[in-house]
Amino acid sequence: MAADSEDELRERRQAVRDLGSALRDLTDAAVSTEADTETLREITEQVRALVPPLDAVRRERGQMAAVDDGRRPRRLYSPAVGPGNPISPPMHVEIVDGAAVGTCTLGLAYEGPPSYVHGGMSAMLLDQILGHAHAAGGAPPGMTVQLSLRYRRPVPLATPLRIVGRVEQVNGRWTESKATICTADAPDAVLVEADGRFVVPNAEQSSRLFGKVEGLVK
Repeated sequence: MAADSEDELRERRQAVRDLGSALRDLTDAAVSTEADTETLREITEQVRALVPPLDAVRRERGQMAAVDDGRRPRRLYSPAVGPGNPISPPMHVEIVDGAAVGTCTLGLAYEGPPSYVHGGMSAMLLDQILGHAHAAGGAPPGMTVQLSLRYRRPVPLATPLRIVGRVEQVNGRWTESKATICTADAPDAVLVEADGRFVVPNAEQSSRLFGKVEGLVK
């Protein structure tokens, strides 16, 4: 459902953020609870009752979300940085001296080995931050062609993290970049590092992949 005015769009975006935040709280409670079986069953029925009103009006694959309009493209439902997506941390990203710097804290929903982050989540955060680094120089949106990771140390849960990405080389439509994950308290102790290669799709590739969908960014 599209908003009719800037004020309505602003209110809708805030409502999306609020729902995402509430669902993250619910997810965190669900994966950490040791409540009794009957409570789990009661909550299950309550949650299922919430689905139909949300599902009554929905977008499909290839359809841009109304809150991500082409005038000010945003990805409120990004799984890495979208505040409206309940599986997103979400990671907050700023551009500092040409580098993309992300911050987030990951809870039990992202657990791999006990008390540590699942390695796939680290890969998603690094891919995302490299996308921001690619765009920081003013380049059109790029796509990941190659992502190589080295896991040096496990990434702790419930600990503020600092994720940094920087473009090392630009060659036409191609960029070579590097990124790291550290804890905020020890920004020089690398936990995971990545090398990424990005390419800006040409017009034919963009048309084939995305059709008429506009405003797509990582």
